[in-house]
Amino acid sequence: MSGFDIAGWGKALPERVITSAELADRFGVDEDWVVSRCGIRERRAVDPGQTTASLAVEAGRAALDKAGLTGADIAHLIVATATPEQPSPATSAFVHHELGIGGGAMDVNSECAGFVYGLVTAMGFLRMDRRPILLIGSDTHTLTADPADRDLSILVGDGAAAVVLVPGPEDPVLAWNLGADGSCADALKVPAGGSRMPTTPETVAQGLHYAQIKGNEIYLNAVRYTVRTVRETLESAKVPPTEVDHVVPHQANIRIINSVLQHTGLRPESLVTNLERYGNTASASIPLALTEALEAGRIRPGELVLFAGFGAGMTWGSVLMRWGGAA
Repeated sequence: MSGFDIAGWGKALPERVITSAELADRFGVDEDWVVSRCGIRERRAVDPGQTTASLAVEAGRAALDKAGLTGADIAHLIVATATPEQPSPATSAFVHHELGIGGGAMDVNSECAGFVYGLVTAMGFLRMDRRPILLIGSDTHTLTADPADRDLSILVGDGAAAVVLVPGPEDPVLAWNLGADGSCADALKVPAGGSRMPTTPETVAQGLHYAQIKGNEIYLNAVRYTVRTVRETLESAKVPPTEVDHVVPHQANIRIINSVLQHTGLRPESLVTNLERYGNTASASIPLALTEALEAGRIRPGELVLFAGFGAGMTWGSVLMRWGGAA
């Protein structure tokens, strides 16, 4: 028996809203330029005191309540994040304590593909241990973006979302695919703060603790690798793209999303997106879009749902499942 259901879901969003009009004023450009470049009109940003872990706890608690479980019922906690609470210990340690998780805990850092990597990891755990798993995506990239960096500042937003996987009679996953290309590691990075370049007064003075992005390189590889992973998953499942009911992609940039739809044959009407309201929330973007689609009653049992994401590294992945959880 290797089946499971997604029995609970929840989200956490900071109240502070940063509009594209505000950013346009800051950078001396037109609001229409910002929106046409990325498809984002608003994004959320944490206030002082809010962190990656605090958002994760809020989202995780909502998902547990929806599933009718407590932290003590969870055999394993997985937190997908690229903006950890601190370098050590893992963010999951803080979340584990706050939620009273009964089992193990670990982080997954596959950047914006983190939720898909975490989902596949959770599936593996469930095959070995038939007990509930809490999977959370949480990121606060507004804290790692240089406020003077226009290209990143217009893209990123903060948020968290979570799902609870419980053992079930049927395996809902038709196919999955994960990949990585480390030769692209320089395309999106935070240079300082690790063993390669420990933090010093000089690295801080040079702003090397902020994220750096090569936008064009990310764009081209994001389209290429997301198209590849979607095609490979659909081919493995022997499902034509036109039969997918809901596509829940990483909410990075509307131009990337539209290019993926165009090159894979996925139907535009199947797209689930909240990019316009929240921006790129990294590891949280896929579960956040899923949660809102479920709250709106858009996804029903028996329908085919495709998750597809890519992130720095580069990493990418996709999962095709027939929705069997509660609606």
